[in-house]
Amino acid sequence: APINASNPCSEYMFLDDSACNLASLNLMRFRSADGEFDTEAFRHAVDITVTAQEIIVGNASYPTPAIERNSHDYRPLGLGYANLGALLMARGLPYDSDAGRAVAGAITGLMHGQAYATSARIAAQLGPFAGYERNREPMLNVIDMHKGSVQGIDPTLVAGDLMAAVRETWSRARTLGGEYGYRNSQVTVLAPTGTIGFMMDCDTTGVEPEIAIVKYKKLVGGGMLKLVNQTVPEALTRLGYPTVEVKKIIDYIDEHETIEGAPGLREDHLPVFDCAFRPARGARSIHYRGHVRMMAAVQPFLSGAISKTVNMPPEATEEEIAETYLEAWKLGLKAIAIYRDGCKRSQPVNTGMRAETGVSLIPAGARRRRLPDERRSLTHKFSVAGHEGYITVGMYDDGSPGEIFLVMAKEGSVVSGLMDSFATAVSLAIQYGVPLKDLINKFSHVRYEPSGYTRNPEIPFAKSITDYIFRWLASRFLSPEEAAALGIQKTIQDNGLTTTETAGAEVASPSGVVSTAGTVSATGSGSPSAYDAGRAIGRNGSHTMAVPPTGTSHQAFDNQSDAPPCSECGSTLIRSGACYKCTNCGATAGCS
Repeated sequence: APINASNPCSEYMFLDDSACNLASLNLMRFRSADGEFDTEAFRHAVDITVTAQEIIVGNASYPTPAIERNSHDYRPLGLGYANLGALLMARGLPYDSDAGRAVAGAITGLMHGQAYATSARIAAQLGPFAGYERNREPMLNVIDMHKGSVQGIDPTLVAGDLMAAVRETWSRARTLGGEYGYRNSQVTVLAPTGTIGFMMDCDTTGVEPEIAIVKYKKLVGGGMLKLVNQTVPEALTRLGYPTVEVKKIIDYIDEHETIEGAPGLREDHLPVFDCAFRPARGARSIHYRGHVRMMAAVQPFLSGAISKTVNMPPEATEEEIAETYLEAWKLGLKAIAIYRDGCKRSQPVNTGMRAETGVSLIPAGARRRRLPDERRSLTHKFSVAGHEGYITVGMYDDGSPGEIFLVMAKEGSVVSGLMDSFATAVSLAIQYGVPLKDLINKFSHVRYEPSGYTRNPEIPFAKSITDYIFRWLASRFLSPEEAAALGIQKTIQDNGLTTTETAGAEVASPSGVVSTAGTVSATGSGSPSAYDAGRAIGRNGSHTMAVPPTGTSHQAFDNQSDAPPCSECGSTLIRSGACYKCTNCGATAGCS
């Protein structure tokens, strides 16, 4: 039957109304201690994976009866691999080189031969696929063509044990297949592995080379993810660079986002680190014909096709693109995809944060960090000029605040509703990444009525309810240094065991039991912050006993430690000799 179409990625080309069961192996996981390719481990992994894929064919569900029938009759599989580009780089081999292509061909040949040998062994027990007998001679001819392609691999460029394993595997695959047939009509393809490659911790996907030593991946939900190749240090070591020089080169890459011009790097080693795209601050890349030649080196050892992008530079012409398609056909490729860098307004991977035109990339949208359904919380009762209220702070697992709730005890519906809406807006700002200290800096010392004295010795006077709320948040969730930088007084105790309470502060423990914290000293020391909020929580929901403060108390802003509030504007006065003065409105206390 003719092949009329392929799957969207173009690696699976088979009968209409059929499905392929794909799987991929991470080649970098099959290296021995000396860095050589472990052929026995690789063959064993192929055995296990093909067996599992074969089992899945009979147990999977299919979208239509026709697809189910053809899948059961022909049982096609699609074993492949990922991280070839990283493997070659780690071995010190340029992707676009005869040695690189020889190693890639040998590994692909070993995978393909072992997959068919496993399929033949399964057929010895369960029988070949249903369509085998009427296709026996054509299929064995195809197997002979695969086996004969092994002779095209230059043995002088491949390790002896790998080349011997390829020959032995294909000999066994042909012998077993001639006797028992094959359980599967197809066994291998090379899928793109664009998503699963990240899950497998691959530097490169499928048969692709590295896109760039340093690249930026655009995320679906917004934002950019910086990806740095992890294979470069190993490649430098393999090439003979001492540890000190390796570190210098890596530091250079971190700073310049390219390896070109790195101190101590030999010019003849640059091809090892050539990538698909030219770096933003470099001039080298793999020529597009190098991509096509690599595909031609591995195509003879695949049942299906190769899903791979042939990357062409922005200046590529229509004639060059046409020639590339023609060359791919001449080399016997079943599929090819061409991408000219920069041809789309937005592409998933870039070599830099700034386009070559000098136009900045669109900044990523903010992403909301939601709190878990069950979260720790801290509830604080306060009073400003006799107006009572409650602040409840919901915290992330790390103890940082993620939401606040405000309830005014005796206010009318308008004020209560406004404060609740304000708390919701602040909560959303925090969850979308606005730093708490920026919110505190903006809203602390805001002045409006009601203002006046409080029952909290740490904040004796509040200029407004908003002022009190954010200065209280600063006292609980900012370090003393951060609070001081914002001009907010925060008390530090030498005795870290002192437990505090601010006028009836209540803490909700993780178990949901509300416990009351101990008594605060007159200076308000030891109040729980984001990094020790758990200290104020009763272990079993029980009341925490008050611990008398011991040791010497030290005040931030010592010149304000006993300063009263300004009678004119409410700001904290600053000592000036034997008097106090207000830096906000200019009023003085006791002096003229």
